[in-house]
Amino acid sequence: MTKTPQTVPATNTAPAPQQTGPASPYLPTEALVTRAAKLTEKERLFALALLNGQNPNHTQYPVAVESTRPSGIAPNAGSTLNYLPGQFYMVGLPGYGEAPFSVASPLGASEGLELCIRAVGNLTNAIHRVPKGGRLWIRGPFGTGFDAASMKGRDVVFIAGGIGIVPMRSLIKTIVGNPGYGRLSLIYGTKSPDDLLFSGEMTEWSKAGLRAFVTIDKPAKGWSGNVGVVTTLMAKLDIDPVRTTAVIIGPPVMYKFVIMNLRKAGMRDEDILVSLERRMKCGLGKCGHCQINGVYACQCGPVFKLSDLHGLPEAL
Repeated sequence: MTKTPQTVPATNTAPAPQQTGPASPYLPTEALVTRAAKLTEKERLFALALLNGQNPNHTQYPVAVESTRPSGIAPNAGSTLNYLPGQFYMVGLPGYGEAPFSVASPLGASEGLELCIRAVGNLTNAIHRVPKGGRLWIRGPFGTGFDAASMKGRDVVFIAGGIGIVPMRSLIKTIVGNPGYGRLSLIYGTKSPDDLLFSGEMTEWSKAGLRAFVTIDKPAKGWSGNVGVVTTLMAKLDIDPVRTTAVIIGPPVMYKFVIMNLRKAGMRDEDILVSLERRMKCGLGKCGHCQINGVYACQCGPVFKLSDLHGLPEAL
């Protein structure tokens, strides 16, 4: 039985869909790989640019809306290289299909769109073989993103687990070094030192005022930092619940315990933002793969305010 998609709050009444590019939103745009950097044995960071001044496929199909979207969440940007932190692209290769990948670059990045891709299957291994100067095919951006401007004047706590540091990097680099924000803190947990991503950049973020705490799951040779899950570091945050926004991105198992600790610190669900991992297939709310109790995560999410998930038991 097909469920009727539910509505979620949005900032303004959604505009009618407009086609400003030449292509259907179902058709990918060819992109040039301007950089392909190895981060770990499994992850590569790709920078992409559109070819020959192509116009991107802009069409986005807005979801049904009610009143106002909660502060901290922004609707989709609607243009292939005009994205927001937290949004994602469908990336593919002919003969291999396509898959969703979160934006890794900050808002307005001069280096172009950056995507961190982990090699786990046929498509991602094929993408890893694409060199600088090669081609990938992209659709998007899709979904909601983080509204960094609405976080000004507030402390921001970033809590990332595993590959969740990739979309978190987009938001962190958008905020760090810019005036108007309060205390900025990051807790990042991963399996082992070999799985750490962007450790060099974290040093630069720390110089710019971000407090960074890193932990690994199990003891490892040569590791002198914290060992344990991310919640073992949360006591270091000294959260002021009145002026703090918390952002959580990571594996689903992490959310329950992080949220429990944030609530114990006095934080309201309205001030906790989460990005939900789901198996996006179309990005347009058509295929139903990403439904959460009838809500399409590719359109209403992936970024949600925790308070908006109270009626969605499948979400967490």
